[in-house]
Amino acid sequence: MRRYLPLAFLAGGVVGLQLLLAASGAAYFLTQLTMAGCYSLVSIGLCLLMGYAGQISLGHAAFFAIGGYTSAVLTTLPLDAAHPAARALLHLGVLAERRDLYENLLLGVSPWAALLAAVLASGLIALLIGLPVIRLKGHYLAMATLGFGLIVFRLLLGTRFLGEADGIGGVPPLPLAGLRLSGGRAYRVGSYYVVWALVLAAMLLAVNLVNSRVGRALRSIHGGEEAANALGVNTTRYKLATFVASAVLAGIAGAFLTHYNGGIGPSEASSMKSVRYVAIVAVGGMDNLWGTLIAGALLNFVSLRGYLGSLDDAFFAAILIAVMLFFPDGLLRRRAGPLQRPRPRRQPS
Repeated sequence: MRRYLPLAFLAGGVVGLQLLLAASGAAYFLTQLTMAGCYSLVSIGLCLLMGYAGQISLGHAAFFAIGGYTSAVLTTLPLDAAHPAARALLHLGVLAERRDLYENLLLGVSPWAALLAAVLASGLIALLIGLPVIRLKGHYLAMATLGFGLIVFRLLLGTRFLGEADGIGGVPPLPLAGLRLSGGRAYRVGSYYVVWALVLAAMLLAVNLVNSRVGRALRSIHGGEEAANALGVNTTRYKLATFVASAVLAGIAGAFLTHYNGGIGPSEASSMKSVRYVAIVAVGGMDNLWGTLIAGALLNFVSLRGYLGSLDDAFFAAILIAVMLFFPDGLLRRRAGPLQRPRPRRQPS
């Protein structure tokens, strides 16, 4: 049960922070904290991929954008309400009615159906990309994923249907049992709790994963892929599954943030976004889920508040270089954890 104690502290910290900000009149910080929670989901998935499976990805921002753009396109694409199948799909919850800025009634894909499509799109594309790419090792894998990210970025930037440089706006909020995932002031507190509940669920799954048989297999791959193969571990399957799972987390994060902000732009798929995620994992410790979460929340919050100004990208690049040179195990590296070997017990004399 000790492994779940940090989860309880995280839940208490989320509630305590919101109450503290409300009492101090600084509730506006919740906007950046909610967005930081979405970005932290990407870092958690990347930590599993890099720190446990030992695979470097420089294209996870592309999966974030794929999830966001899929949800944005489906929910903003106007559909013909007079079509015979429209009413049936409306009753099934696949389609939903909404009003635009001018109070005109529109029919589009339901935000929940679009979210499901975003998850499937991220996972399917990760599977198609991962099948040939995951067999690469070291810097070859990094270059391949970087190339994939650049392709996605250029496609988003140059496709008129996707809004080109302006991106897609007017994305409806995500309804959640009386709440709405939205950046509006009335939904600020509810959205904060929804996103961080999602982060808590992702951490619960990740902690259970790394302490399971799958986690031991991933650690064996990280320690030595050839040796793991010799012991009967299907290294290709485990690496591919971890790659797809981390991409799905990124896609979910992208879809949630798109509904929260009401839109998305091509900058979310830029290579510097991917470098940020890698820098966050490096700061937190490659195989340290909690360190990655703390680093992600803090660094993303600082960036979103605009404290770094125009030096934002340079700051993350400098952090990555400094950590690789002077703190290869990360600044928040834990002293004890499941990855470390237990100390041998002394035999009684």
